[in-house]
Amino acid sequence: MGKCNLTALRVRQTAIQQKAAGKTFRLPPWIDVVRDIPPAVVLVRNQPQQHQLVRQRVKTLPGASKPQVVFDVQEKRVKPKKASRMFLPVAIRYEEDQLRKEFFRDHPWELARPRVVLESSGKDYENYDWSRLQQPGKRLDGESVIQRQLWLLNNIPDMTKSAAYDIARREFYRLRLQEDIERRVAVEEAEATGAIFGPTRLEIGMELENKEYERWKAWAKSETQGREQRAGAFAGAPEAQNSEDSLSTVEEEGVEESQPQQ
Repeated sequence: MGKCNLTALRVRQTAIQQKAAGKTFRLPPWIDVVRDIPPAVVLVRNQPQQHQLVRQRVKTLPGASKPQVVFDVQEKRVKPKKASRMFLPVAIRYEEDQLRKEFFRDHPWELARPRVVLESSGKDYENYDWSRLQQPGKRLDGESVIQRQLWLLNNIPDMTKSAAYDIARREFYRLRLQEDIERRVAVEEAEATGAIFGPTRLEIGMELENKEYERWKAWAKSETQGREQRAGAFAGAPEAQNSEDSLSTVEEEGVEESQPQQ
């Protein structure tokens, strides 16, 4: 353990001593402020308070005439922390974080859709009514499913997370299918009136893949020929020896045919 560094606590005393020793000609302007408001002398930092996750649910309690709003407090298990992370700020987590993690784990391609990121106040729930999934002025995306699932959990009595997830996903799939049908019908109507569309993304991808395959095939052919030539040079050019042997065999056969039979 190293010694405590008390330089910041003694900054006013150091400035006065430097003025008395003649190192400085005048006192700094903050000398009276530090006297009136001295630095803190607490040398031990307490660990930050752990935040608990509070969830709102509507449950039917025994003996109650109607469902009531209940706030469940999820106790967080205290984990031993390393010394290097002991005094870091505590991470703030919300219930929507776990819902987003589950949805985008099951639907990773939803993250590939183009999105418009706008700054907001974080109170979008005040501008939309999440009693239904499709909202006017808002594009359908994964965040709509999360907000719809959260609304079901907070407003429907005895609703579980898996049931709310199934309801929100079913509505999401139905709207996505409706969008695909509308897009396909719009393309067919445009082509019927003379519109000409370029190649689709799939056709462009296949064309790029074919070009890359042809390039790789030419490279592989040249690389194979180079390896065969190097192997032939290392083995003493067997192809040249085979050609010389075949040439001598042909010459011998020609000499034998030219000799008269006895």
